[in-house]
Amino acid sequence: MSGFAEPIPLSLYVHLPWCVRKCPYCDFNSHTAGEILPEAEYVEALIADLESELPRVWGRRIESVFIGGGTPSLFSAAALENLLDGLRARLPLRPDIEITLEANPGTFEQARFADYRQLGINRLSIGVQSFDDAALRRLGRIHGGAEALRAADIARASGFEDFNLDLMFGLPGQDLAAARHDIETALALAPTHLSYYQLTLEPNTLFHHDPPTLPDEDLIAEMQAAAQTQLAEGGFAQYEVSAYARAGRRCRHNLNYWTFGDYLGIGAGAHGKLTDPASGAINRRWKMRQPAQYMKTARAGDATGGSNEITSTERAFEFMLNALRLREGFDLSLFEARTDLPRAHIEDTLNGARQRKLIERDGERVRPSPLGWNFLNDLTALFLP
Repeated sequence: MSGFAEPIPLSLYVHLPWCVRKCPYCDFNSHTAGEILPEAEYVEALIADLESELPRVWGRRIESVFIGGGTPSLFSAAALENLLDGLRARLPLRPDIEITLEANPGTFEQARFADYRQLGINRLSIGVQSFDDAALRRLGRIHGGAEALRAADIARASGFEDFNLDLMFGLPGQDLAAARHDIETALALAPTHLSYYQLTLEPNTLFHHDPPTLPDEDLIAEMQAAAQTQLAEGGFAQYEVSAYARAGRRCRHNLNYWTFGDYLGIGAGAHGKLTDPASGAINRRWKMRQPAQYMKTARAGDATGGSNEITSTERAFEFMLNALRLREGFDLSLFEARTDLPRAHIEDTLNGARQRKLIERDGERVRPSPLGWNFLNDLTALFLP
């Protein structure tokens, strides 16, 4: 191909790495907060990190911001105001930008969240995981079911019309009735978006080292099928493997990931992917993981922990790994625009997938078939280099 003909959308991810306590299933870059959170120093490091990234994104508009963690809601409104002021002073932001903040129900205070809303944060993602007290204790969460209910009430009272609830299923000791009750409770809280994940035992977690007994595969499949039915009846459309939304409330930030857009990552352990239209290169970069080391190196001018190029032979797989997670699939023109590869590059593989009844094609549109949706790992593996 001759080069990237269309601008690649750009999002910003900001990582705030501290939690009250590390959950035994969590493999994110999170660290237990001490008595004194180094808010001012960390925000200063984030702004310095952003400054060092500006030459790579000069003139490009930010479509969405996601402040994740960790537990970002541990940070004061004053600290987040300094952060957002620093972003706005250095980057052009989309006028109707989506700015999401992750929050833990154990950290909700109405005055604080009203202040967050005043700063321009317009979407919350609340890490509920379950409404069942016993399940939450087994997961090592610091909140109970009552606090989860209260968090949704506070979100709405603070002016957040758009909020997501994170729920997990396949939990230790969970049965189908408990999983269904979690969905019923979530629907009663009237969120605009729901993320529904199966608990997995990730390497380098306490649960992986000392695994709990989980429901069997048949029961997990029943839980997922029941949730899909309940959510559809409640007005939620599944648009991605783990994401359900009311009409017009899909998460723009995550959609940018799934359509192989670009994203800038700042913060300890944050990852980014940037396309250089001039050279045709697509590069991933990540930052130092340990907060103290990150703050020191960011203030010195470069907190990069590593980088690598997504070569032309890897791009088709990288694109498919994301885009095939979408229920509606993708247009072949999008594949060309985001990878700088001709559609002929994947034509034989698409034909093979279609013969195996793993995909459906409707003109330009490619989407997983019902069979492909159930065997998504097998489908995406067909595109490995």
